Amino acid sequence: MSTLLAFDFGEVRIGVAVGSSELGIAHPVETITCDANERRFARVEQLIREWQPASLIVGLPSHLDGTPHEMTRLSRKFANRLHGRFGLPVFLVDERLSSAAACSALNEAGVRGRRQKPALDQVAAMQILQTYLDSPEIGEALSHRSAEVSVDRSDEDTDV
Repeated sequence: MSTLLAFDFGEVRIGVAVGSSELGIAHPVETITCDANERRFARVEQLIREWQPASLIVGLPSHLDGTPHEMTRLSRKFANRLHGRFGLPVFLVDERLSSAAACSALNEAGVRGRRQKPALDQVAAMQILQTYLDSPEIGEALSHRSAEVSVDRSDEDTDV
């Protein structure tokens, strides 16, 4: 069984979800809320050891028309660092509207208002992973991309 670990990257919080390629189902895991970059990656390392994923999935945000913005760059940087640190295949998945879908799913589950905040990012990661599981061909493979997006360690100690 091939396990996948997905991330909804944010500067303050990182949502995490897990799923199986055989079952095709994603589940929320947690929201990483560490403010220090090294502590965030230490937690990611613990999750990778725990779940032993075959691949990592990272949501790639953009404007609704598909044009990139600052979070697009930061999410790519996060994905590059995951690939460089852990040596696992990383796939980028369009995450437009994943937070809106996560909010809607939480509303349907009866979780509303401020009660959504702790779960929103991990449910968004779950939505990103479910998108990939439903259509894996849409994932942009980081390891198969040109040198333009090679792993950048020049500012390894700065926040992602």
